[in-house]
Amino acid sequence: MGTSPKCQFWYTLLFLVSIQGKALCSIYKVGDLDAWGVPTSNPQVYSKWSKIHNFKIGDSIFFLYPPSQDSVIQVRGESYNSCSIKDPILYMSNGNSLFNITRAGDYYFTSGAEGHCAKSQKLHISVNGNGSSTADSPAYGPSASAPSYPNVFGSIPIQASASSLLKIPVFLSVAAAGTFIYI
Repeated sequence: MGTSPKCQFWYTLLFLVSIQGKALCSIYKVGDLDAWGVPTSNPQVYSKWSKIHNFKIGDSIFFLYPPSQDSVIQVRGESYNSCSIKDPILYMSNGNSLFNITRAGDYYFTSGAEGHCAKSQKLHISVNGNGSSTADSPAYGPSASAPSYPNVFGSIPIQASASSLLKIPVFLSVAAAGTFIYI
């Protein structure tokens, strides 16, 4: 004798709720309400911004900017510290650039526009393997044993949001689909 469909539904729902925390990823809009650009009133806006967020593998970083005036490049630590925009790892220029965090490590971004990095338009995030993040202050450069810098696809347009953080609860869509299957 098997279990009833109603019982199967509740077991499935219980399972989905139990894994809810593991199925969430976040999209962080760089600078929160401000767009990606040269900081005008607070030159440390991006270093402070990266310190207040807990980035993890699976999250995405969203850069919003006017594509006719700016771009985003991913660079190595040395290029970040010296503000060199030559030889970027990744170039994004559509104005709605999304960078997906696929592994632990340090990620460095600057503006692709000449002179903007020297005016503090740069961002460093560090993602630990355990799902937490830290960001060095500008006074501390990357260590000599810094990990390799992975190439990750970017430049995926998404709808801009007033919120810096968008939670994506995957379990809700699965639970909704399960409801229709068992009803």
